[in-house]
Amino acid sequence: MSRIVARSRHRPAGPVDVVPPPRPLVITRNEVLLDDLLRLAAAASVELEVVGRPESARSRWSQVPLVVVGDDEADTLAALSLPRRPGVLLIGDSDDGARVWRRGVALGAEQVLFLPDDESWLTGRFADAAEGGDGEALVLGVMGGRGGAGASVLATGLAVTASRQGMAVILADLDPLGGGLDLVLGAEGVTGLRWPDLADSKGRLGARALRSELPGRHGLAVLSWDRGDLLTLAPDAADVVLAAARRACDLVVLDLPRWPDPAAESAIGLCASVLLVVPAEVRAVAAATRVAAGLTMLAADVRVVTRGPSSSGLSGPDVAMALGLPFALHLAPEPRLGVHLDRGEPPGLDDKGPLVQGCGRLIETILRDHRPVGA
Repeated sequence: MSRIVARSRHRPAGPVDVVPPPRPLVITRNEVLLDDLLRLAAAASVELEVVGRPESARSRWSQVPLVVVGDDEADTLAALSLPRRPGVLLIGDSDDGARVWRRGVALGAEQVLFLPDDESWLTGRFADAAEGGDGEALVLGVMGGRGGAGASVLATGLAVTASRQGMAVILADLDPLGGGLDLVLGAEGVTGLRWPDLADSKGRLGARALRSELPGRHGLAVLSWDRGDLLTLAPDAADVVLAAARRACDLVVLDLPRWPDPAAESAIGLCASVLLVVPAEVRAVAAATRVAAGLTMLAADVRVVTRGPSSSGLSGPDVAMALGLPFALHLAPEPRLGVHLDRGEPPGLDDKGPLVQGCGRLIETILRDHRPVGA
């Protein structure tokens, strides 16, 4: 298991207090199996709650994130007719496979596992349960159609708005030449990990540890570049970090470079939607045409957000039609935006401003389009 790099130049400063969920519940009196489960839990840095009698699990059944049942107690537990729930795992003996599968059906188990073959999978599931994340955070990308289009401002505005709506959010900067999203958020002086501190990440990064050690403001965490010499990320390292980010929160907002490197290309593949920000100007549309051609090869859902005013008379739908992409929203100019940014005041705080109003509509639309029914 990977760990947060200890040699960080920044002292950790977490933006959000993360309350640990209840411990996974184990139901078995098989001492050999219990020893194996405790060993796997220790590898995942997880504590287990162990009960030997299925009757003792009744009060905890619906409260714990994960239930692991030994085959020795499966029949007794099924006879209790407890409510069906997700996250029930049955551990059986491969020499008695057919009977184990039948017990799993009777129990309503999500998975039937056999050790040692499934040890690696179970270790990861223990870690996920301890972090309280399911890896299903929505990922939203923002890219500029040309330089200075305002993609970083929109990405930050979306993250701040979502956080103020009660969502757990990580704002991640994948543009090493963008100057650093911590500056846009006004968090450049806040201590915590930046991309160079995580550039050697391998294996599996702890989601709770990542979220607690990122700098942030206004309830959201930001993963930004520093002002050092590192300008590229290995795709594998970026994948590890973003996988942890998805387990750690409800929404991940990515500020994407116009010319993606391999790490950014991989990240685009995670996005439910990518918003292409284009000023309503003829030259901006011409530049965005080339950007859109590459982006649509990487992302399944690309939508156009335009910014005004337009001296050429182009409307938002006109720009989207010229690019051959769906139109999402037109953003009117934000009064005194530059002044606020220079003061370290991030976009997304003026409830009556066009940016906050627009970000709210974008979040509502994208959540409606991409969240599973009933989520």
